[in-house]
Parts: sequence; structure tokens; C-alpha cells
Amino acid sequence: MQIYYNPSREEWEQLIKRPTADSGYILPKVKEMLEQVKSKGDHAVRAYTEKFDGALVTRLKLTEAEIEEGAAATPAHLKIAMSQAKANIELFHSACKEKESIVETMPGVKCWRKSVGIERVGLYIPGGSAPLFSTLLMLGIPAKLAGCMEILLCSPPDAKGNLHPAILYAAKLVGIKEVYRIGGVQAIGAMAYGTDSVPQVYKIFGPGNQYVTAAKQLIQQEGVAIDMPAGPSEVCVLADETANPAFVAADLLSQAEHGADSQVLLVTTHGPLAGQVVAQVKDQLKDLPRKDLAERALEHSRIAVMEDMGQAMALVNAYAAEHLILACAEAEQLSEQVVNAGSVFIGHYSPESAGDYASGTNHTLPTNGYARAYSGVSVDSFVRKITFQQLSREGLEGLGATVVTMAEAEGLKAHAKAVEVRLNQ
Repeated sequence: MQIYYNPSREEWEQLIKRPTADSGYILPKVKEMLEQVKSKGDHAVRAYTEKFDGALVTRLKLTEAEIEEGAAATPAHLKIAMSQAKANIELFHSACKEKESIVETMPGVKCWRKSVGIERVGLYIPGGSAPLFSTLLMLGIPAKLAGCMEILLCSPPDAKGNLHPAILYAAKLVGIKEVYRIGGVQAIGAMAYGTDSVPQVYKIFGPGNQYVTAAKQLIQQEGVAIDMPAGPSEVCVLADETANPAFVAADLLSQAEHGADSQVLLVTTHGPLAGQVVAQVKDQLKDLPRKDLAERALEHSRIAVMEDMGQAMALVNAYAAEHLILACAEAEQLSEQVVNAGSVFIGHYSPESAGDYASGTNHTLPTNGYARAYSGVSVDSFVRKITFQQLSREGLEGLGATVVTMAEAEGLKAHAKAVEVRLNQ
């Protein structure tokens, strides 16, 4: 990890720069695949599933019996852990649902807003070496709470056409019954356009590799909504002299192991901590199964030693991390100064992995600096907010002159007439 000592403001841009992948060669391939799925439907989906997953799948949708049978293979201790995580996630997201109220803006004029679940949503859950069953909980629970009428799940099968048992158990736990063994670009295309087997959805959620990310970007241009712009996972740790080097190193590695394109950033006001954390990272790396991926991620990760906490916090806000850990003595007070972050972890005993799995908050968060403008997934992500208004005659009499005056000033006489015809009757 490259160490910057008291970097100048001019150096900050380079310091907070994310690793970028050249997507120029990816987009044409992904576009062609999407066009094939759009025109050939299930036939293209099955062909790509055979090509990329090595699975000959004639029936894309799983039966309830297959879901039950697959879910049963999940170890008992994992089922218990997932149930605890579900309870926490459900409790937090339920409490965050917006309370709706009627506002009488003037006598006889009532306005209100109602949250209505998106009728049909699609969830994409990666499989492979790291099946993200936790992401299914993070997406499926708020979707259910939002009142989405139809929730589709797509996940890539293994060579035998099976889905990971933990993914199926998570689906059962959440109550998702429409499960499809489809992965990659073909899954995004199937949900975006619809096929004979897969209904078309109105919004697609979930992480994926650079091909899946590119597919989501392309279908968004065609009018299908997505959860948010996605990039490689990242963490920023803000630490002072009270931080434990072993804790900090473990937090950095928990994100670095996601993939070679992940990035971690340590910002500290305590110079000696930089070397101590580097030593701990080297030591802890030895035991990681995904050591090679973590090492590659660390190659473009950095440490910044800042003069004071004011400068350190300014840098942290400029970075706008997906995950921000405040490993400081005054962590709670410092959290009040955070303006750009996906999710914040306060204090020495709040590891990022708690939020990734079971504290209750959502781990589907904006990356690549998008935390400056985007929020993480919540129940709000799965609803449309429709406004309503109801005017009595008294209300229209009180408001009418205002509307007529403004409409005529804009040259929209029919707008004015819609008020006048009522009041003149």
C-alpha cells in the first residue's frame, strides 16, 4: 500500500482515485448478448447458460419442490445465523418506512403522498466461488416490506444446473417463489425484456461482475430502472492513536478479498499507525484463502497520514466511501461530520462485516464516489411515491385566483379555464 504523508490538496485527486477498468471492449459484447436475448428469448438464455456456466438447462424456472430440496442442504448452523440476520434486517427496514400524513395546505385543499410497491422487480444474486446469499436477504426483505407484488430471483447454476443451497434457503426464508437458474448478462436481459419463461420486470437490483454491471447500464438506457451505478467494493478507515492495528488491518482485508479491483483506504492522524497496519496486513494475509485477490487489490490501495482530524475528515468526505469505519476516540462526534458515505461504522467494535451480514442496515451501497449523490438500498428503493390532492369547492375558491393568474401568465389559457369553468357553474 502506497503511503502519503501530509498530502497537499493537489495530491488528493490522485489519492482518492479509484482503479478503473477499460470497459470499451466489454460493452459491444454485452450489447450483442442483450440483443440476442431480446430477439431469441429463452433459446439465447439457454445457449449462454451452456456456454458460460457449462449447464444444459431446459427448464429455467425452479419448482417449489426443487427450492425446498435445495434449501434443505443448507447446514443447520448457517440457517440459524441467516434467521438472526433476517430478523435484524427486517426490524431495521420496517422502522425506516416513511410515515404518511395528510397536509391541508389551505382550507379545503388536502395533499398527501403514498408509497406504492413496484409491481414487478428482479433480483440478481451472483453464485460461483462466493454465492452472495446475504445480498438476497438485503434485497428480498425490503422488497417484501415495500409490498412488491412479484419478486423474481435469478442466479447462475453450477454445471449440473443447481443453485447454491444457501441462496435457495435465503429465498425460502424471505418468501421468494419465482427462482430462475440464469446468471450473467443473459439474466439481466431476460428480466429486462421478458422471455417465454421469465416475466419482464420494471426494476433490477443486485451486484455482479463487470459484464453484469455493463448489462445493467445498457438496459437502463432503454428505460428499465436499476438500483444504482455499481463498481468494485471499497472501504475507508479513519483512525487515530487509539486504533488497534490488527482491527484496522482486518477491516482493510475484509474488503480487499472481494476482488482484485476492490480498493481500501486508510486515513490516519497517527503516523506510526501506518507502518503497524502494513505489518499486520502482511501477517494476516498469510491465512486468507483469497490471498491472491487481496494482494492485487492492495496494489492500488493507499494510506494517508494527515496533519489533524479536520484535514483527515475533509479527505474522507472527498473520497465518499461505500463503507466508512471511524476507528477513533471521538468516533460518535466525528460521525456528525460525515456528509459523503454509503454506510458508517462507529467505533472500534463496529467492523464493516457486521453491516455486510447482520447488524440490520443494508449492504447494497453506492461505490466509486457515487455516495456523494446516491443512497444505499432501502424500502424506498422498491416503491414509487404517488402524490394525491383533494379540493373541496371552498378549497378551489380559495386557490382558484392563484392558479388562474399563474396559468394566464404562462400563456396556458386552458389551464385557467379548468378552474374558471368550475367556479362559474
